[in-house]
Amino acid sequence: MFAGPKDEPRLTSLAHGGGCGCKIAPNVLQDLLSDMPLAGAHKGLLVDASTSDDAAVYQVSDDIALIATTDFFMPIVDDPFEFGRIAATNALSDVYAMGGQPIFTLAIVGMPIDKMAPETIRKILGGGASVCVAAGAPVAGGHSIDSAEPIYGIVAMGVGHPDKILRNAGARDGDVLVLGKPLGIGIYSAALKQERLDDAGYAEMIASTTRLNMPGIELAALGGVNAVTDVTGFGLLGHLSEICRASSVSAIVDDASVPIFDRARTLAEEGVKTGASGRNWKAVSPMIDAPAGWSDIRRDLLTDPQTSGGLLVSCAPGAVDDALRIFAAHGHGGAAVIGRIEAGEARVRVV
Repeated sequence: MFAGPKDEPRLTSLAHGGGCGCKIAPNVLQDLLSDMPLAGAHKGLLVDASTSDDAAVYQVSDDIALIATTDFFMPIVDDPFEFGRIAATNALSDVYAMGGQPIFTLAIVGMPIDKMAPETIRKILGGGASVCVAAGAPVAGGHSIDSAEPIYGIVAMGVGHPDKILRNAGARDGDVLVLGKPLGIGIYSAALKQERLDDAGYAEMIASTTRLNMPGIELAALGGVNAVTDVTGFGLLGHLSEICRASSVSAIVDDASVPIFDRARTLAEEGVKTGASGRNWKAVSPMIDAPAGWSDIRRDLLTDPQTSGGLLVSCAPGAVDDALRIFAAHGHGGAAVIGRIEAGEARVRVV
């Protein structure tokens, strides 16, 4: 855990929310964007917002596509250096989810200058920069404002081959679903704010949220990988439902096979959850067929907002072993098969 400078408030106390749990509810966001014109007809633009994908993609040449995304949020932890690392890892994940290699980044910074020491802000920036350098995408600039709550994130730019861009549209009947990281980060975050997260749980949270989703680069070159997204603020069911809508398919999730951090499961059973899990369920429930007697705890776990969560992969059965091998090679030992794709209406059935 982290103790900041004397008399300086905890980072998480300066914000009304934290991490990807800050995201606007998906149904509210859909309404806000309902009148926004899409740019998909623009020559060269391969991916826009029409399928709620992870990044925009623009074809520069026959061999190069530019991948552009941005992500930022309020503190999920009190350690400023770790907050910066988590925010940068989370933003870079969108490039990896498209199968791209990050090349450079821009910092997005909003800080309550009257409440935070300059050294604390420098540590946030340093944490983010350390991750960007490790990813091969140094911070090349950015923008800052004096804001009421601390906000940090990055614009991430990457490149990939136009023919190998991974999208959330493309899942096929018979595909197998693989999840790259266990769930439970939102519950860990809520427990941290309540001072109920032990040191082992905190270490697990930091390790997961700062582990780059680099498997996406190799998955783009693996035959049989048909659709990919990353699981973040809308929870597993929310992001899987986006794959189903974008691909016009149905998904089946084996509830017992979904990897969940053991301590997060215990905390959930003790009543710890985020407000965003209920918001997520309200937004996605019209698309979900849940089993009879499905507990609120299980529902909250599958809608728990993930910050810097794992990749969700829809791939042909013959590609599953190679996909899991790629995840393991990059330190994602918790990756697991969680379900399958079937033809049919865009719905998710939990069994």
